[in-house]
Amino acid sequence: MAGSGRLALRTLPGSGWVRGSGSALLSRLKDAAVVRPGFLSKDEEETLSRELEPVLRRRRYEYDHWDAFCGATIAGLSLLSPSVMRLVHTQEPGQWLELLLEPGSLYILRDSARYDFSHEILRDEESFFGERRVPRGRRISVICRSVPEGVGPGRLPPAC
Repeated sequence: MAGSGRLALRTLPGSGWVRGSGSALLSRLKDAAVVRPGFLSKDEEETLSRELEPVLRRRRYEYDHWDAFCGATIAGLSLLSPSVMRLVHTQEPGQWLELLLEPGSLYILRDSARYDFSHEILRDEESFFGERRVPRGRRISVICRSVPEGVGPGRLPPAC
């Protein structure tokens, strides 16, 4: 689907990029949790990684991260290593999604997928997408967040 101009969402367990605890959940969140594999070419991914590397070396690197309230949409570019992102509903833990994030892929979380689900990148020893083992190496994620509704230029919250 790369280069088709359409966001790719596959819902068949083990055969695409998004899988979940049930077809009703997958249907409900089909536009709220999206993965577009091949968003960046291998050359684009390598160029971006080379540009980011000096900046990352100059900063203290945190092992964890925290999310600030910054609007209803998060978009992330996954670089270097494949990974699996798990989303678990905060009120109903039996409802979950997993996103397969290949290097160069774009993922988008919005609305319910952004606010009603916790999200984590699985550690190497837990990194499976269905029955498929997804070995984890070093990963860089470039995250873009939308501005909260009603917040205009010059009045952004400090964390944005």
